[in-house]
Amino acid sequence: MATRHKLMQILNKASKRTKPSPQLREAQKKSKWDIVRGDKVQVIGIHPEKGKQGIIKQVLRDRDRVIVEGVNLGPKHIKADPARGVKGRTVMKERTIHYSKVNLVDPSTGKPTRIFKQYLDDGTKVRVAKKSGAIIPKPTVYLERKPIPSLVSDKCSTDANVWAQTYEP
Repeated sequence: MATRHKLMQILNKASKRTKPSPQLREAQKKSKWDIVRGDKVQVIGIHPEKGKQGIIKQVLRDRDRVIVEGVNLGPKHIKADPARGVKGRTVMKERTIHYSKVNLVDPSTGKPTRIFKQYLDDGTKVRVAKKSGAIIPKPTVYLERKPIPSLVSDKCSTDANVWAQTYEP
């Protein structure tokens, strides 16, 4: 009887829906992002790394956070694997920072700035620094897409067979 009761409690806990945290709810509301991968940013606000500049390595839009290269380092423990001959060790790895704790760096002054969007005469949309009015271009790293991994096997169609007409009514 006691085990049945414990099992029912476990099942009830698993079936209850949990609300996402307020931070995650705010991240879901956001549709426009000013910061992209490859941008140079500076840490602002109340943060131990305040004043440090770095380049955005990754933007985690679902959690409203970014990873900045060389900023907010923390220890990451790597387990030993005796079968492969790998020793256990500790490495320093970048941790996430909340999106609101970083600002884009103004290319003309080198200081953090807020931005606004503007259309140029030719119709392109650009980011403009509020302090100096300088245009902040989107980085080329952001525009590069990761290649889609493709595996070619014997089951794949050859180029000659792709265009061959195989249907006969």
